[in-house]
Amino acid sequence: MTSVIWIVVAVLATFTAGYMGYSRYLSRFVDLDDDRETPAHKYEDGQEYVPAKKPVLLGHHFSSIAGGAPIVGPITAGAIWGWVPALLWVAIGNPLMGAVHDFISLSGSIRHEGRSIGYIVGQYVGEKGKDLLLWFAFLTIILVVAVFALVVGIVFNAYPQVTTASFVYVALALGFGVYLYQLNGPFIPGTILFVAGVFAGIWLGIQYPFALFAGDYPAGTFVLFSSAGDWVPGAAALGGNTAAWVPVIMVYGGIASALPVWVLLQPRDYLSSFLLYSGVGGGIVAIIVGTVFATSNQPLVVDSSIAAFEGFWGVDAAGLYPLFPLLFITIACGTISGFHSLVSSGTTSKQLNKESDARLIGYGGMLGEGLLAALALSTLAVAGFVADAAAGGIGGALPNFASGGGIILTSLGIPETVGAVFMALVLVSFLLTSTDTAVRLGRYMMEEIVGMDDGMTVSGISGDFGSIARGRYTNPIIQIGIAYALVISGEWATLWPLFGGANQLLAALALLTATIWIANWDDSKQLVTTGVPMAIMVTITVLGLLWLAFYQNLYVNLIQGGADTLSAQISSSAQIILALVLIGLALSLVRIGYGNLKTVRGGSQPAAEPGDD
Repeated sequence: MTSVIWIVVAVLATFTAGYMGYSRYLSRFVDLDDDRETPAHKYEDGQEYVPAKKPVLLGHHFSSIAGGAPIVGPITAGAIWGWVPALLWVAIGNPLMGAVHDFISLSGSIRHEGRSIGYIVGQYVGEKGKDLLLWFAFLTIILVVAVFALVVGIVFNAYPQVTTASFVYVALALGFGVYLYQLNGPFIPGTILFVAGVFAGIWLGIQYPFALFAGDYPAGTFVLFSSAGDWVPGAAALGGNTAAWVPVIMVYGGIASALPVWVLLQPRDYLSSFLLYSGVGGGIVAIIVGTVFATSNQPLVVDSSIAAFEGFWGVDAAGLYPLFPLLFITIACGTISGFHSLVSSGTTSKQLNKESDARLIGYGGMLGEGLLAALALSTLAVAGFVADAAAGGIGGALPNFASGGGIILTSLGIPETVGAVFMALVLVSFLLTSTDTAVRLGRYMMEEIVGMDDGMTVSGISGDFGSIARGRYTNPIIQIGIAYALVISGEWATLWPLFGGANQLLAALALLTATIWIANWDDSKQLVTTGVPMAIMVTITVLGLLWLAFYQNLYVNLIQGGADTLSAQISSSAQIILALVLIGLALSLVRIGYGNLKTVRGGSQPAAEPGDD
C-alpha cells in the first residue's frame, strides 16, 4: 500500500525549489527595494495603514487567505478523481501559479499606494475596467462570506468544544491588541503569555463545550436553549444549531471588519497563526514521525477506499463530473485563489513594513496554504471515505479532516479524540479570520466603486447613498444581508462550486492586472510569468462556470427536475444568471486588458512608472 508520506515529500520538494529559486527571481523581477517607503509608513493612520512586524503580518496574511477552501477542495477532489490528480495540481500549480499570483498582487499594490487590484487595472485601462473588476470582486466576496460563515456554523455544531475555544482566543486577541498598542507591552513576553492562553482555551473547550440549541453533543455540553431551534431560518436544511450560528458569525465578521486593524485583526491573526502553524506543521511532522518510527495507532497509508486515479469522470457517487475543468475549480485555494489577491492588495499591502517582506508573506504564505491542502489530502487518504465524502462538499470534508487529522496526530502521542477536536479548531481558526477579512475587503471594494469624496461620512450612518454603500458600519450590513439570504435558501451545497468558479476566475483577472501593470511599467520585461497562468485560468474557469450553469443547473436541476422545490428552482435560476454575469464581466475585462497590452507593446504609447498615479 502507498504511504501517505509521499504526498508530503512531493509538495515539500516542489515548494522548496519554488521558494529558494523562483521567488528569489520574482523579487528581482519586480525590483523589491527596502529603501522605498511602503504605503504603511507613507499613509500611517492607526486605522487601516499600520506597519506590522513581519511575523505579525505573516500571521494575519496566512490566517486570512487560508480559509476552508484548501481543506474542503482537495478532500473533495481526491475523493472524486483520486489522490494523484489532486496532489499533482497542488504540488506543481501552487509554486508556479498560486504563489506567483499572491506575490505579484502584493507587490503591485505596494507600488500603487496600497490600493486594490481594481484600482491598479483602472490606472491603465480606465474607469470601465476598474469598475468591472471591482464589481466582480465584490460579488465574489459575498460568496466567500456566505460559504465561510456556513462552514463555521457546521463545525460549531459538530464540535461544540471548538465553540468555547474560539470565543476564548477572540477575547485573548482583544486583550493582546490593548497590551501591544495601548500599554506598549514587550512583544516576546506578551507573545508567550497570550499564545499559552490560546492553547489553554483548547483545554477549556474540551472541558466546557457550548451550543445554542439542543442536539447530539458530548456529555457536559452547555446548551443555551433547550429547544431544537426549528424556528430558526434555514433550520430545515441545516439544523437549528448550525442555522443559528451562521448569523452570529456574520455579525461578528461585520463588527470585526469595522474595528481598527490593531484592535482585533492584527493581534488575533498573529495569535491564531501559532495555532495554525501547529496544526499544519504538527500534522506534517506527525506524518513523517509516524511513518519513520511507526508511532501512530494505525499505519499511515492510503486507505483502500481511496484510488490513485478514478478516471476522467470520477466516481459514480459524484455524478457526471469531468476532471477537466472541474478538478481545478474544486481544489481552488489549495493551488490558486483570487480571494488572495484581495487580501494581498487590501489589508496586507497596507501593513507591509518593508518591501522585502513581500517575498515571505506573499509567495511563502501561499506555499503554507499548499501545505494545508497537502495535509487535508493526507487526512482523506488515512481516514478513507467518512460520511458522504464521495459526493463532495462541506459535509464530507469536515469529518475527513477532523478524523483523519486525529489519526495522524496519534504519531506524536496525542489521543485521537483530542487530535480530532484540535484539527476542527484549526479549521475554524482559518475560517473566522477569513470571514471578517472578507467583509473588510468588500468595504474596500465598494469604497473604490463609489469613490472617496470628502462629503461622504466614514461611518455611513448619515449621508447620501454612496456613503451608506461604502460606510464602515453600513457596508457590512449590505454584505452579510445578501450572504445570509444565500445560505438560508436551502441550496447552500450548490454554492461551493459557484464560489470555486468565481474565485478562480478572479485569480485570472488578478493575473491579468499584474500583466497589464508590468507591461505598462517596463516594455523590456517579459509577460510569460503572469500571462501564461492567466490564460490557463481564464480557459479553465470559464469552461467550468459554463458547465455549472448549463449542465448542472439548467439541464440537471431545471430540465430533468433535479431541483424539485420552488426555492431550489429559484436558486438554480439565480446561479445560472450569476455565473453568466461573472463570465460576461470577466471576458469584457480580458478584452479591454488585451487592447491595452496590444497598444503598449505595439509602441503606440509610452510605458508608465510602476507607482505612477
